[in-house]
Amino acid sequence: MTDSAIDTSVPHSARIWNYWLGGTDNHPVDRAAGDAYTAVFPGIVTIARGSRAFLRRAVTHLVAEAGIRQFLDVGTGLPTAQNTHEVAQRIAPESRIVYVDNDPMVLAHARTLLTSTPEGATAYLHADVTDPDRVLASAAETLDLGRPTALVLSNILGHVADHEEARSLVSRLMAALPSGSYLCVDDGSRGVDPVFERAQDAYNDSGAVPYNLRTVDEITAYFDGLELVEPGVVPVTRWRPEPGDPAPDVVAEHGGLARKR
Repeated sequence: MTDSAIDTSVPHSARIWNYWLGGTDNHPVDRAAGDAYTAVFPGIVTIARGSRAFLRRAVTHLVAEAGIRQFLDVGTGLPTAQNTHEVAQRIAPESRIVYVDNDPMVLAHARTLLTSTPEGATAYLHADVTDPDRVLASAAETLDLGRPTALVLSNILGHVADHEEARSLVSRLMAALPSGSYLCVDDGSRGVDPVFERAQDAYNDSGAVPYNLRTVDEITAYFDGLELVEPGVVPVTRWRPEPGDPAPDVVAEHGGLARKR
């Protein structure tokens, strides 16, 4: 698919998120939709950027402290700054990363992700989180799934309407990974910020592809059977903030990291 085949006349959630992150892969219609959302809930920009900062800190921990050298990043979205492979390979150039997304528009931009250090590898799969067998089979072409691997699911599970189905998908993916692997999840949370919930519910009702917010308990349930890394499942801004950072706000986006025994 080429850029010319992408419809830029209607807003697209991945491009809107890219806009909130300060990226450049978006169009006037996306910026207008993003501005309309922020007019109702300005905090969405803090959530988007907090989510990206959480991912950077989690990947840094996984590489620098846990010794992980393989990542399966499902639902990667459009590339922006501080992508998983950039963070990992900056610390350990031999790291190998597979990105997965089901969006043809994201696939068209994947060329910017398909860069790697000579020592490592970066690949992109056009697949869907709801087809874990295909995800795993394709990922195995780049990753050695007999070695510890970090499964990254950042703002993707809310696209699965049924929570039990989402939990099952996580379990199936993690079941294929060996002991010493990790699960990294962050997702929009319900029960924290009613203004955010109203804005998201209105967005879902607009005919856009819906995104289902989960309660903190539901997000925590994705880690059942795994060993949570401190501080557990918390607002993403409060997951191991950098020393010297100002006191982080509580946001309606929770995340965590856990190890498979």
